[in-house]
Amino acid sequence: QVDLVESGGGLVQAGGSLRLSCTASGVTFSKHTMGWFRQSPGKEREFVAAINFSARDIYYADAVKGRFTLSRDVGDPTVYLQMNGLSPEDTAVYFCAADTSTSRVRLGVPDYWGRGTQVTVSS
Repeated sequence: QVDLVESGGGLVQAGGSLRLSCTASGVTFSKHTMGWFRQSPGKEREFVAAINFSARDIYYADAVKGRFTLSRDVGDPTVYLQMNGLSPEDTAVYFCAADTSTSRVRLGVPDYWGRGTQVTVSS
């Protein structure tokens, strides 16, 4: 079993920044896609971003393009989500996801999920 642990969430004012990280532990593997989803109360889980194992294919939801940056070192089990220009609409629990299939991550059905980290943006 692969464990995904998120960190970096917290409270920030509108316009501020946060940097989330997700690290895979328990079982180490390199050729996998990792990504992020988020969910707010009363809303469905929403795709945020994903990056494949080679870091050559990176995908962003329209809502975060130009503000969020997903990065990783090639083959590294840790990914980073730099979030700039945050607004109250970004408030959510952010979940890390991982799978050997990029499509499964983007579709929201990855093999592995993290437990989530809370991001709260005040106005």
